[in-house]
Amino acid sequence: MISRISTATLAQSVSLILAKQAELAQTQVQLATGLRINTAKDDPVAAGVVAALDRAEADLERFGSNAGLLGNRLALQESVLAGVNDLLARVREIAIQANGGGLGLSDRRAFLPEIVELREALLAAANASDGQGRYLFGGSSDTSPPVLMQSGTAIYVGDQSQRRVEVAPEIAIADTDPGSEVFFRIRDGNGEFTVAADPGNGGSAVLRATGFSDRRQWDGGSYRLEFAAGSYQVFDAGGATIATGPYVPGENIGFRGIQVAIAGNPDDGDAFTIGPARNHDVFAILDSLVQALETPDSPVAEQALKQNRFFAVLESLARASDHIVDARAGIGARMAAVERSGDEREAALLTARTTRSELRDLDFNEAVSRLSRQAAALEAAQLAFARTQSQSLFQLLR
Repeated sequence: MISRISTATLAQSVSLILAKQAELAQTQVQLATGLRINTAKDDPVAAGVVAALDRAEADLERFGSNAGLLGNRLALQESVLAGVNDLLARVREIAIQANGGGLGLSDRRAFLPEIVELREALLAAANASDGQGRYLFGGSSDTSPPVLMQSGTAIYVGDQSQRRVEVAPEIAIADTDPGSEVFFRIRDGNGEFTVAADPGNGGSAVLRATGFSDRRQWDGGSYRLEFAAGSYQVFDAGGATIATGPYVPGENIGFRGIQVAIAGNPDDGDAFTIGPARNHDVFAILDSLVQALETPDSPVAEQALKQNRFFAVLESLARASDHIVDARAGIGARMAAVERSGDEREAALLTARTTRSELRDLDFNEAVSRLSRQAAALEAAQLAFARTQSQSLFQLLR
């Protein structure tokens, strides 16, 4: 029996050898790189998933970079505000000391140079930078100093908005607080209402305390407390009398859920105005302190004016200190959130890298075994081709 060996058969054998060589070469590349997928054609579906996981890892690394920068800025702002709190504590010490009965006008004026220095320190704090050319309290417009002094008055020129920074998938945390919130929105008085003596008062009446008897009754209106003939009257904004009674120095005068304690002896017609608290800035508090320091000790009306000014300054300083503490608490909460986001990023990164490794990385034991099988198959194909090629009619005729 004679078997025909056609050209097509020889071509098929060559194709088989080439395919075996390609398989062997691919396995050798895998062993050299340690990767099961070196090009998309190795496993198109898995390659697509790996590409998506690479993008996810790049995003997570970007989130980590964002979190690092945000954490540094928040830490710097918190540190600056800690220094501001120390400055305000020193201002309060000066106010308390200057308000003592043993210091005269010349003694009080000795504090003025230090007040100037404290004011400059507060201005420097408000214009603090993160070391990379961005101002901590400038809001989203943070490329130039946010607080300027114009004719002795502090002006905020920064942006009042606040960026939100992505630090993990679906998690964005607010950036540093704008200076308008930190330095320029401090409530005066006791934070809810303020009491001020009329500039024209002639007696010795001085404010000692303010507070609430029933906060629910306070309507946030404007009122006027007047003294005459040993009695007091309280008028609303429309001039109607809403409270009256005998004046007893030091005792509380109450109406609309609030109460004020006034000491001293008011002249007939002396008055105090009561109204809702308003916003003012920390620099204006220092200006008020300077005004109090410069107020003479006599006559009696000036002495009362001085004490009322110091009372207002001390109330404002207490509110300013509380305001800074609240700002620091908010920053601390965001710093904790940034730190927690790191755990979420690490968990997401671990999942992405594990999944990618399972899809892309090579199982060396399986690959070595496969290489041995492919080498043997290639050798057998080559041997078969060589034997087939050697068969011809001339070989039989010899």
